[in-house]
Amino acid sequence: MSTLPSVSPDAAPILALDGIGKRFGTFTALEGVSLELMPGDVHCLLGENGAGKSTLCNVIFGVHQPDAGAMRVNGIPYRPRNPREALAHGIAMVHQHFSLVDDASVLDNLLLGQARGWLNREREARRVREVLAGVGLDLPLAAKVADLSVGERQRVEIVKCLLREPRLLLLDEPTAVLLPAEIDALLDTCERVAQRGCAVVLVTHKLKEISRIATHATVLQSGRVVARSASPASEIDRLVHAMIHRDGDDTPDSLAERLSLEKRASPYSRPLHDEVLQLDGLSARDADGVTRLKDCTLVVNRGEIVGIAGVEGNGQSELGAVLAGMLSASAGRFFIAGRDMTNASPRELTEAGVGIVPEDRHAVGCVSGMSVADNLLINHLDRYTRGGFLQRRAMRAAALDLMQRYDVRASGPDALFGGLSGGNQQKAVLARELTLDPLRFLLAAQPTRGLDVGAIAAVYSHIRAARDRGVGVLLISSELDELMSVADRIVVLYRGRIMGACAPHASNRGQIGAWMAGAGDAV
Repeated sequence: MSTLPSVSPDAAPILALDGIGKRFGTFTALEGVSLELMPGDVHCLLGENGAGKSTLCNVIFGVHQPDAGAMRVNGIPYRPRNPREALAHGIAMVHQHFSLVDDASVLDNLLLGQARGWLNREREARRVREVLAGVGLDLPLAAKVADLSVGERQRVEIVKCLLREPRLLLLDEPTAVLLPAEIDALLDTCERVAQRGCAVVLVTHKLKEISRIATHATVLQSGRVVARSASPASEIDRLVHAMIHRDGDDTPDSLAERLSLEKRASPYSRPLHDEVLQLDGLSARDADGVTRLKDCTLVVNRGEIVGIAGVEGNGQSELGAVLAGMLSASAGRFFIAGRDMTNASPRELTEAGVGIVPEDRHAVGCVSGMSVADNLLINHLDRYTRGGFLQRRAMRAAALDLMQRYDVRASGPDALFGGLSGGNQQKAVLARELTLDPLRFLLAAQPTRGLDVGAIAAVYSHIRAARDRGVGVLLISSELDELMSVADRIVVLYRGRIMGACAPHASNRGQIGAWMAGAGDAV
């Protein structure tokens, strides 16, 4: 990266917001938001899912135009009509959802829009590698984006943004799909860029990131600013309370309960060989014929949560895809409650009592052009069909009940699913799959990705409740701390092979880390 100007003690804000408001129909997404982003500032934007964080970033980046208030960049009025104008003002953004060309290579995606006229690919490729080295990331530049994992796609988005060397960098939950070492490298890069005069806005739900990097923090709730801090590391408790406090319902005790991931043993007493999932030498290849999952043998019992740990890209995505009926097994078999379901269709798996929470909810977990009610009830529309017609009134009532039970926040059951925040989409997908009847086995792949701390606790509360009813759960997560707190057993994947399994005790953390790094022989 080129050297940015040093921060002056009396510098003016890079961006100043004054009373920003934004409405979508009758829904108020932002109201009276004022904010100053200074050179050298790493400003963390906090709030529950649907609080307005992404909307505010999109207003700054020109995706949405504000209905009220004013913005200034370096003291000059700023009202971008589109992201191109924002980029011209030195503002770049990494979005929650991908904006990549699936059929193009990683390098082509990174270079798209980066240069005018004749493109020196060799020189630009060297520049890309320099940025990758600086961030501590590794990307297969010749690979097609369509063949990448979710985590790898997110890394492409981050690097594409950093190549522009922006003056204001908007990062909407960029670390949600990164590994600890990659997160550290990205935060290091954010700090270096800020020290040279750039302002960084980081939307995150991870308290460790706030404590480490934030110079300022602002909390949004229902589109309004409810708290600010100039020393976030020392005020984490106050910020978290401001984020999830609502209508006086959060006493200190109930707040601690909502955020707790304290380990609870399953009360379900199961006999030996009470298997709900069995993998028998399961293997799978990607679109290029490369084996990503190798000879995996595993059992998940009723009333048990088995956590799958591992560095992203070591077969977790392929395992989830095979069990969801989205990828054919190249060898081996898997059984659900003793029934061979190898290469069964998603519909057949649903009928067998398999609930699926996919890692990419936006692409395969929902139909964004349909309503919330349609998405919540799509697994059992036959219950609401009479004479070939859907009983919409009954569907709305059932959907509203699910929305209340699982805290899915939207204007109503008829709201467009694609208009929900990422976190509320995730809660809706979870609500749909957990209410499958019968539910024998739940595959939950990255179920808390992009969720706030309150929502994370709620998600695991629902998953634990399913386990306590006798459901077998396979939980795939890149968050080792969460797996250690929630799972009854942890299994580690490395390069598609199972390296080992153990109880999630603190004393086993070193062994789990060694397996994740490939130390030892696969079992």
